[in-house]
Amino acid sequence: MEQGLNKPNIGIIGAGPAGCCAAYFLKDDTNVTLIDFSQPLRTILPTGGGRCNLAYAEYDFRELVNFYPRGEKFLYSIFSKFSTADTIWLFERLGITTYTQQDLRIFPDSNSSKEVQDAFLRQLKHIQIKREKALRIEPLNNKIKVITDMDSYYFDNLIITIGGHSGYGMIERLGLKIIPPRPSLVGLVTQENLKALAGVVLNNVSFNNLNGEVLFTHKGVSGPLIYKISSIKARNNFPYKLTLNLYNQEIDLQNLLNNNPHKQINNLLCEFLPKKIVNYLLKILNVDEGLKCHKINGNTRDRILDCIHNFTITITGVNKDGEVVTAGGIDLNEVNPQTLEAKRIKGLYFAGEVLNIDGFCGGFNLQNCWSTAYVAASSILDKINI
Repeated sequence: MEQGLNKPNIGIIGAGPAGCCAAYFLKDDTNVTLIDFSQPLRTILPTGGGRCNLAYAEYDFRELVNFYPRGEKFLYSIFSKFSTADTIWLFERLGITTYTQQDLRIFPDSNSSKEVQDAFLRQLKHIQIKREKALRIEPLNNKIKVITDMDSYYFDNLIITIGGHSGYGMIERLGLKIIPPRPSLVGLVTQENLKALAGVVLNNVSFNNLNGEVLFTHKGVSGPLIYKISSIKARNNFPYKLTLNLYNQEIDLQNLLNNNPHKQINNLLCEFLPKKIVNYLLKILNVDEGLKCHKINGNTRDRILDCIHNFTITITGVNKDGEVVTAGGIDLNEVNPQTLEAKRIKGLYFAGEVLNIDGFCGGFNLQNCWSTAYVAASSILDKINI
């Protein structure tokens, strides 16, 4: 297609990972206008602790979708078109080489989110980037009008990639259904006072079929396993009970008691759990921490084991500090999973976390951004016969 005015005009609202990735795929064959009141790719800077966890090294899309509490079935066709391998290819094209950690998380060799931001922006330096706030969207006969706080624009096609936190009002005004967003991948606040355990880390905790690390905080619990749980239960109403197995192995406590009759019970249990945890458990069980093992009867033994393997806390809220991901967004029934075009509004597309899709920690939410951005962009290019 010829340059300049003969190119179709494509608008993108939202300059986060999905928006910038879509702009990258569209920039050579269309006139792209990227609209966002914030700095492009600002939200990518804190990801992966500043190292930018780009993706997760699961190359079978049928397995990859299992890491998404919401959107699993919808992502089948998306990931079949743009997989983890395609993500690696994309970043190689951007000049970014990557490595895979032992836990299968993929990072740039530089361990720098800033490098990822800079690489994208170098590729997008010739497109129009409007530092404006989008206020309203108006579908017309053959165009889509976007009204901002500074101007109005007309596009042949529009991709909305506003993320998961704001801007849903202008989508709802189009008559499209929004699932109200809730925080996901966050620490949880407990009714119980766990301040005495703040800073303690347990590495071998399980919840149902999940295993991982738990960090106790002044407000409750956090850490990788808790982030997964908060994602799974993102739509649960507070308060709710949460039962954790603090030591995911069998403990033959009676045998240990028999073999260590004169040992204090707190010292015996410290062979399995940190001292602060042991003292807390014994306190809530009303068991003297200095009690000799030979004085522990069967009932007390069973209560100790139950407290370790079925540690129950009451979740009253979430700790939003550092929250990035939300559960919620545009109802997936409103969107064609093959093209990411709105079923009821032609020329309007969605990508990234604005969709009701969210994954666990580990690069899954960025993979959603890269893949949906590619599918939306390629669908537009297919439609205009490029």
